Amino acid sequence: MGYQPVEVGLSTVEPWRPQLIEHRSFVGLDVHARTVEGCVIDATTGQILHRKITANTPEIVGWVASLPGSQIVTYEAGPTGFGLFRQLVAAGIDCRVAAPSKLQRPTGDRVKTDARDAEHLAKLLRLGQIVEVTVPTVEAETVRDVVRARENTRQVLMGNRHQLSKLLLRHGLVYDEGAAWTGKHDRWLREHRLSGDRSFTTAFDAYYEAVSQTVARRDRLDTMIEDLAANSSFTPMVNRLGCLRGVSALTGLALAVEIGDWHRFSGKTIGSFVGLVPSEYSSGQSRSQGGITKTGNSHVRRLLVEAAWQHRRDYSPSRQSILHARWEKAPAPARLRGQDGNERLHRQWVAFTVRRKRPVVANTAIARELAGWCWSLAVMDD
Repeated sequence: MGYQPVEVGLSTVEPWRPQLIEHRSFVGLDVHARTVEGCVIDATTGQILHRKITANTPEIVGWVASLPGSQIVTYEAGPTGFGLFRQLVAAGIDCRVAAPSKLQRPTGDRVKTDARDAEHLAKLLRLGQIVEVTVPTVEAETVRDVVRARENTRQVLMGNRHQLSKLLLRHGLVYDEGAAWTGKHDRWLREHRLSGDRSFTTAFDAYYEAVSQTVARRDRLDTMIEDLAANSSFTPMVNRLGCLRGVSALTGLALAVEIGDWHRFSGKTIGSFVGLVPSEYSSGQSRSQGGITKTGNSHVRRLLVEAAWQHRRDYSPSRQSILHARWEKAPAPARLRGQDGNERLHRQWVAFTVRRKRPVVANTAIARELAGWCWSLAVMDD
């Protein structure tokens, strides 16, 4: 939030934000694709005014600018993006993009309308209770779109492959000659294309074509991501993150653009941000912990969990040609820290194995610690 708590005795209180006191008009916007519901609270008169306008950014900016005194605006982060934020800031208007999951809502409130949502945002803003999200730069947002398109393509490809394999399974055709979705497996698929009647062939062609097209789309996105990882403003961070096992160019670029400002966190808090810490419900003398919270960015969490599995294998840097190639692109301090992280994470895996921890539980713990090592490399100066 940009300010530090003030310690008073044994308690900790948060001071009123001075910049909020200076404002007169506190504006909450409930933004949708075609309409925007606005609510303004006048701090001087106490008047509450509602207005419904179209989702035209210049019109919204003009209305806010016409309000009395100094204005401050908030709206929830969502699918409409951050264009409105950038236009408001360009017009000299203070704007805060609120994290939807952090908004305090009365548990007994059963009526939800756009007007009530806008008023609720305006009241929270006046009280200084808005938890802001970090607004990415235009470049970071566009690169993130490419990374997310690749993630969506991966999910679609997995579904298409399952549909094709289950079609064959229903007709008694099971591939057991090695790993699936290789060149050998592809030849086996085409050999069994005419195993049934015309209806089977038609269904096979439909599923096989979907797989082929999705693979081609994935490969195009991979090529673009490799280029962005090597030739963009994120390249230095990607090179530093690549010093860790399991963090390829794709993973490194995704972590860089999804996390954004790594300096918001520390090595201990980054795991909580991506939902890799245990959930807890404690009251009085009882304390109960459950599975991980799974809050925050699910894409980043999946990438860290997948990367953590790589640290289970024996660590022999001299035999890791791919890792050495990535090390050559990073500065010496990053290589040394990456080496320490790789050794530490593998030792942790060995310790969990000796204690007979379930692999999925152990890997989640490794992923949580891996997030901390990624943070230490991301905030490192070149």
